[in-house]
Amino acid sequence: MLHSKKIFLAGHKGMVGTSLRAAIEKIFQIELVVANRDDLDLTNQAQVDNFFKNNSFDMVILAAAKVGGILANSSYPAEFIYENLMIEANVIHAAHSNNIQNLLFLGSSCIYPKESFQPIHESSLLAGALEPTNEPYAIAKIAGIKLCESYNRQFKRDYRSIMPTNLYGPGDNFDAENSHVIPALIQRFTAAAKICDSEVVIWGSGKPTRDFLHVDDLTNAAIEIMSIEREDYNRVVTPMQSHINIGSGKECTIEELARLIAKLCMYKGKIVFDSKKPDGTMKKLLDNSIIQSLGWKPQITLEDGLNKVIKWYRSNHT
Repeated sequence: MLHSKKIFLAGHKGMVGTSLRAAIEKIFQIELVVANRDDLDLTNQAQVDNFFKNNSFDMVILAAAKVGGILANSSYPAEFIYENLMIEANVIHAAHSNNIQNLLFLGSSCIYPKESFQPIHESSLLAGALEPTNEPYAIAKIAGIKLCESYNRQFKRDYRSIMPTNLYGPGDNFDAENSHVIPALIQRFTAAAKICDSEVVIWGSGKPTRDFLHVDDLTNAAIEIMSIEREDYNRVVTPMQSHINIGSGKECTIEELARLIAKLCMYKGKIVFDSKKPDGTMKKLLDNSIIQSLGWKPQITLEDGLNKVIKWYRSNHT
């Protein structure tokens, strides 16, 4: 795929897109095309069609999505399913209509059933009910995978999908209401340490476990997936199960995560867990065996990665 000469990167301003853009431009001699939201609304089919017709892309990387944490997903379910479905349908179909053979779709580990066997293998997809708190977003991401598979099966396209675990890194969303757990905790513990707050209350029991991956490790995995030959990729996937998990291979509880972030933010007060608030899925660890068989493994430890993000946050938000 990365023999391509001109690539459209959708979602270049997001955390994942920013990391991908920096790495690809540094490593490869490629024309990487991006478009700001004001210039290209990916939920608008006519705009997307015209954009693709006016450019001759060799490949598409679809990293654009509407994302958020439990509160955002619970508050705006219609926006999460509609916008993500439209983005995926418009971009993937436009790629096919303009005879673009190569595409990489970035999904999310929330696609898997709430009660999946752990660690979660790719074959768990559609084997049970989804986590209610993010079901609309998960359904949209499942649709993206199946769109790619369907164009591969019917038109022999090479549209690949990777499913990252819980990501964090520079450029993450630190909005107090719409952020995921790591940026939310960094924001809260940084603020609490600054004013010497005696107590920080965190949603949920603290017992759920999660698999966290630094965004730069995901970028390296994405480049690995894009770099291998189609025959090698097809040896480890099937036509009806073509996505590949990208995770750290390790898990920690939300309580362990909170205490680690509190320590790194130099917060000395009390941490209280509000068990009346939703926990979401209790356990989620991805099976990394397929991506590891291709030679990839994460390089950034959770503590080192969190330290880097906290420093970035202090430089950019405080």
